[in-house]
Amino acid sequence: MTADPYESAIRWRRELHRIPGIAFDVGETAAFVARTCTDLGWEVTTGVGGSGVVASLTRGASSRSIALRADMDGLPIEERTGVAHSSRTPGAMHACGHDGHMAMVLGAAAALTEHADWEGTVRLVFQPAEEPGTGAEAMIADGLFARFPVDEMFGLHNLPGLPEGEIHTRSGPLMAAEDNVEIAVTGRGGHASAPHLVIDPLVIAAEIILALQTIVSRSVDPLDAVVVSCTDLDTDGARNALPDQVVIRGDARTFTDENSALVEARIREIAEGIARAHRAASEVSYTRVFRPTINDPDCARHAISAAEAAVGADRVEASCRPITASEDFAAFARAVPACFALLGAGEIADGGTAPLHSRRFDYNDAILPAGIDFFTALVRARLTKENRA
Repeated sequence: MTADPYESAIRWRRELHRIPGIAFDVGETAAFVARTCTDLGWEVTTGVGGSGVVASLTRGASSRSIALRADMDGLPIEERTGVAHSSRTPGAMHACGHDGHMAMVLGAAAALTEHADWEGTVRLVFQPAEEPGTGAEAMIADGLFARFPVDEMFGLHNLPGLPEGEIHTRSGPLMAAEDNVEIAVTGRGGHASAPHLVIDPLVIAAEIILALQTIVSRSVDPLDAVVVSCTDLDTDGARNALPDQVVIRGDARTFTDENSALVEARIREIAEGIARAHRAASEVSYTRVFRPTINDPDCARHAISAAEAAVGADRVEASCRPITASEDFAAFARAVPACFALLGAGEIADGGTAPLHSRRFDYNDAILPAGIDFFTALVRARLTKENRA
């Protein structure tokens, strides 16, 4: 390989931006990364967990191994960036920067083929279905770590709003769990002119929604971070007819399994108690989509050291505040020692960096070298002679 990995990464990133897929339907994207890794001299396995890709490169006789993860899927959003490399897939775009995450890992792969100062095995894990939170578990269920053993795993996500090129991480909880909740309140509908003949589920639902706000303020330790949000309300009524049923939807964000269980229990108690008080019925569906992303202390220490080598100690936050967004990387981190980090994409501003999941978002190519250098420094540090025990 003679091409500059930074220049190649920009080209790869823009090509990937043009071909987004959704969830597990990432065939064109998976084919692109598989072909690129093969061209770089890596051994490639496709179809892991449905459409995941694993690329491996081994040097020497060391049994040590390290995994670098990138997510592949886009979002079901119609792009409005106006850039020359806009999505060619109707109704889909890379609005979360997964194109950049893949390009950084590919750039690190290109750089690592040129370095001879490491020994062991590097795995590149390209994961589908990060956005719905099901891709990591699918790859694990398909024997990811049995088929491709690793000692530790690392990932990186761009984050608009953080200073450009800075790397933030921490030991312990970094990103929250996301639990989805649906509460169906069933009463007795009827004509709006005769409310005494109905059991109004709208009034009951409103009371439940307000009562749910007391979970954080009155049931959770005030030093713990928990968010409970009601985000949607559906009824089967009409303008002059009170409904039979109201469905409340929302989610909860927590950083521990204990608080997740607490929130679920309180939602069930509140919904059941209020519905029963009004002679109605309630049914609660509570599902855990994303688990909290918990960084292993040793892996976090190594990630911080690599970040300082890549971008300078003055541009690394080694004990950042956790954020309440969620990440499917959490499933990997529950299976093997792991660390996730955040890469600043720059200030959010009109005509500049857009928020994640915006139809006007385009990855900031200026931060690709920071991610490439971070991953490269990690591998070279973790797979050196002194770490081959």
